[in-house]
Amino acid sequence: MGRAFEFRKERKFKRWSKMSKVFTRLGKDIVIAVKAGGPDPDNNPKLRTVIQNAKGAQMPKDRIESAIKRAVSKDQGDYEEVVYEGYAPHGVAILVEAATDNINRTVANVRHYFTKGGGSLGTSGSVSFMFERKAVFRFPKEEHDMEELELELIDYGLEDIDENEGEIYIYTAFEDFGNMQKALEDKNIEITNAEFQRFPMNTVELTPEQEEEVNKMIERMEEDDDVNQVFHNMA
Repeated sequence: MGRAFEFRKERKFKRWSKMSKVFTRLGKDIVIAVKAGGPDPDNNPKLRTVIQNAKGAQMPKDRIESAIKRAVSKDQGDYEEVVYEGYAPHGVAILVEAATDNINRTVANVRHYFTKGGGSLGTSGSVSFMFERKAVFRFPKEEHDMEELELELIDYGLEDIDENEGEIYIYTAFEDFGNMQKALEDKNIEITNAEFQRFPMNTVELTPEQEEEVNKMIERMEEDDDVNQVFHNMA
């Protein structure tokens, strides 16, 4: 699971190569969180998580505060979180997570990316059953003992623990997100990133040429400002 997550992380950093784009998307996440649970991070776990992610991405404090103020403004519209499902060429399953203030624009764009790439946009539930949704937490290893952490966190939903480049990755089931977040906070562990990932239960083997074809379609999707993440089941 760790290597699969690292691959997606590398793609994400490539996609978010311009920091302004990172901050724009984090600002949108802040608005969504505030709209859902209020502007106080102490009483809004979702907002607390987004702020942690923003700090981990080195988003300036004034931009975080500005996004929170903007979210409570009457002039700020709502964003709708949506998931699109379909197939890329060669039978590759695709899940697109988006957040939009114009659903018609977003669905038209996503359909266009599928069609232009030789794939097809499907209906809800057409490929989501092929993926498991997991919560992934990341924080610096520092003085943490991996075996000790594993024993301490099993009761809070820990499914897997991994280490890479001085950071620890914690994996839990989707529904255990809140329990794990609270457990890490109670242990005074400073989370640098927490998010949901979708892991394919089975993968499709492609030739390098076929893989490049699918990746081009995915990259076009990821460049769309409304698109947050794209998941696939390529090996």
